[in-house]
Amino acid sequence: MARSPKLILLFSGKRKSGKDFVAEEIQSRLGPDVCTILRLSGPLKEQYAKEHGLDFQRLLDASNYKETYREDMIRWGEERRRTDPGFFCRIVVEGAVQPVWVVSDTRRLSDVEWFQDVYGDLVQVVRVNATEETRKRRDWVFVVGIDDAESECGLDQGVVFNWVITNDGEPLSLEAQLEKLLQFIESKL
Repeated sequence: MARSPKLILLFSGKRKSGKDFVAEEIQSRLGPDVCTILRLSGPLKEQYAKEHGLDFQRLLDASNYKETYREDMIRWGEERRRTDPGFFCRIVVEGAVQPVWVVSDTRRLSDVEWFQDVYGDLVQVVRVNATEETRKRRDWVFVVGIDDAESECGLDQGVVFNWVITNDGEPLSLEAQLEKLLQFIESKL
């Protein structure tokens, strides 16, 4: 089991909301010795690639290759979670030693519940929002079976967010929100 962190931030948000961008901003300001970014999709994609004879590295990028398999990969991941809700969560925390963990792609209530059950008050749930117009400027296009699936909508309700960050491409607004979150993080170190 990984060393216990001082703070875990579970990021959620729609595709092209900028979850990864915000997570990387936080890590770059705190430094990689203090903050690690954990991606639940990493172990999911790695296991999916192994079982289906696919190129794991190509499933990690933003290419059409990943999009070709996205729907089946989501379905496969849901089946795995039904039999073991903490399967991907346990894998992703393995070896993490930094005091701050940012899980950049929390998508399901079962993910939030697992982290809260295991780490309790160390967990903060963060929602990254962007308007549809902003997401479209970032090349988002609604896809039936993906954008209306649990992987995109699983945290639209039933979750209390400790932090909500609006990421619509307004640098000053984003900076002010990040500054508040960073002050909170630093208070926990």
